[in-house]
Amino acid sequence: MKIKRLISLIFILILSLGIFNLALAQNGSYDFSQNSGLSNTGSNAGYTTTDTSVNGYIAQIITVILSLVGVVFLGFAIYAGIVWMTAQGNEEKVSKAKEILTESIIGIIIVLAAYAISYFVLKATTGSLIQ
Repeated sequence: MKIKRLISLIFILILSLGIFNLALAQNGSYDFSQNSGLSNTGSNAGYTTTDTSVNGYIAQIITVILSLVGVVFLGFAIYAGIVWMTAQGNEEKVSKAKEILTESIIGIIIVLAAYAISYFVLKATTGSLIQ
């Protein structure tokens, strides 16, 4: 019963935040890039790039794809943990969870290796950084 209330509360909170953002967007008075100061902070810290070349766009695309794949494998690892915890001694479920967890760890290692290789290649050939 408490879980249903918690889920309902979270849903209402998310919905209300969406309505609040919609009201701000319709007003048109708030521009995040102008009003937040985040771009200035990022520029001063050296974390923003102004590389508008094709290589810069490719680096950004690679970063986004590898990040999404990493999130997927993290989701698999969490799912495997949940399956393992709810197995209740069922060896079939435990072995399934171990298999999923092993495959997700191998997947994360592959994603990290791909990121390292692409970072090295793009840095060595064009000077574009993947951030």
